[in-house]
Amino acid sequence: MSLAVVKSMNTAQPVPAPAKAMVSIDSVTMAFGSFVAVQDVNLTVADGEFLAIVGPTGCGKSTILNSIAGLLKPAKGSVAIDGVRVDGVQNDIGYLFQQDALLPWKTAIENVELGPMFKRVPAAERRENALKWLAKVGLKGFEERYPHQLSGGQRKRVQMAQALITGPKVILMDEPFSALDIHTRHLMQNELLRLWQEERRAVVLITHDLEEAIALGDRVVVLASGPRSRVIDSFQIELERPRDVAEIKLDPRFTELYRNIWSSLRGEVEKSYERHD
Repeated sequence: MSLAVVKSMNTAQPVPAPAKAMVSIDSVTMAFGSFVAVQDVNLTVADGEFLAIVGPTGCGKSTILNSIAGLLKPAKGSVAIDGVRVDGVQNDIGYLFQQDALLPWKTAIENVELGPMFKRVPAAERRENALKWLAKVGLKGFEERYPHQLSGGQRKRVQMAQALITGPKVILMDEPFSALDIHTRHLMQNELLRLWQEERRAVVLITHDLEEAIALGDRVVVLASGPRSRVIDSFQIELERPRDVAEIKLDPRFTELYRNIWSSLRGEVEKSYERHD
């Protein structure tokens, strides 16, 4: 009599635990005197998630970003980073601004060293790290150049190194590439994605460019027109990574996502223009 060998047919894989919340915005209202910019905003950004926020001009996108940074205090509600309530300017964030934020009297490497210097990192260690980050963003050999000696794209690379060298838990971006020409913008967007893929920090990007939001983000959140702006929609961007921001726009799924998000955003943009006419 032969002996049968029975193998388990249960091939189910364990479900991965959801990523922890790195940024939590809980019922936040931001007001300036009697003017209410945003009202009862609730948002959670997971650790390693790339969140893009879009909305009409004047809807409070930058206000929300500055509340995460601790530069503005909510009139109501709370903001937390990694479970710790935000109360004052934060040390665990990197901030990429729309305009150049480099000190013109300092060289590229001296600008990159500023964050570690404020954190009291020893001079030799911060110089070594700054050299590594400038090489990582493609600026080896440009360390002693001043900002006016660099192109717009090169200055943006210095700012990226400056924002990332301290190993922030959260990276905040306020339309960082809007001033660049389209070709340089694509190069910088791809460079950003390459650097982000290495360590996957939580990112909050605000932009007027819906194509940029879809090409870069894991999720796109739509804000209503202001005043008293609020979150009105959220879209998961289920496009594979790594991505090339120019090539991904040729994907039919990109076009479908654009159509769906624009259908949500368009009415709010029209309301915003009507209020300003």
